[in-house]
Amino acid sequence: MKIGMTYDLKDDYVAEGWSDEDAAEFDSVETVEAIDASLKKLGHKTDRIGHFKSLVNRLARGDRWDLVFNIAEGIYGVGREAQVPAILDAYQIPYTFSDTVIMALTLQKALTKWVVQDLGVPTPDFVVVRKLLDITQVNLAYPLFAKPVAEGTGKGVTSKSKIADKKELTTACRELLERFKQPVLIERYLPGREFTVVVVGTGSNSQALGVMEIILKPVAEQNAYSYLNKENYKEVVEYEFPEDEVAEAAKKLAVQVHVGLNCRDSSRSDFRMDEHGNLQFMEINPIAGLHPVNSDMPIICNHYGIDFDTLIKIILDSAMERVVK
Repeated sequence: MKIGMTYDLKDDYVAEGWSDEDAAEFDSVETVEAIDASLKKLGHKTDRIGHFKSLVNRLARGDRWDLVFNIAEGIYGVGREAQVPAILDAYQIPYTFSDTVIMALTLQKALTKWVVQDLGVPTPDFVVVRKLLDITQVNLAYPLFAKPVAEGTGKGVTSKSKIADKKELTTACRELLERFKQPVLIERYLPGREFTVVVVGTGSNSQALGVMEIILKPVAEQNAYSYLNKENYKEVVEYEFPEDEVAEAAKKLAVQVHVGLNCRDSSRSDFRMDEHGNLQFMEINPIAGLHPVNSDMPIICNHYGIDFDTLIKIILDSAMERVVK
């Protein structure tokens, strides 16, 4: 099978002057090479296409692929993760991971929480601040938590994301609105244990592969699994792999969210416990990081005995169900 690969290479954007944080969601050369190598080990011929514009140019030249392994994050707009899937849909080329609708929905964390609530999955009460005047409409009990409504990889999340009063809320919203040029999601702060869960498969074949608990060391930036904590996880974060009742409950909720949203092939969902010990959904990533060493999904899979090549095969096998024979 001829498999194209779409991705946004972090080094390309840093070379153009992007900051490390601005380019944090993009992939490293190591990630692309690791996926490429795994696909070749599975007997496939690969073609590194690159980002959205490269895909458009290649399609205009008449290039086609049996399937595209898509990890492109996109650059601009709330629907940026849906751009490559939308183009591939137009050309009827199958691809890995979720479709256009889910990619656009899940990047907008507030819309996702509304849908997840309808699925019966608990998520903390929230409001969206689009301008500073909206703060007068925030009627949630403190402490609160603030983050950009459509970013990943902990971008915009710091120890200051936990908010004690209206003064801190105003400061946080002003900084996030100016920095990220998008609305701010305000939620009740969840003080309990934090988990991230890997789900693979599509529809009734979906299953949770493993759960990882994120424990911040005293030297870590406190209150959140922030961008800096993720970047320096080897020094400031401890990962545990619990197998208790809470972990099992997190796995069930993650599968419920993955299937309920119609996610495909794999996803990674984040949960935290509230002050009463109840699990609460925070967000889902339908195109989770695949760095073979540093990304949460491969770390979790490796702990449970699933090596990187096998993880790529699981994702690909799920996607190939959509390839017309």
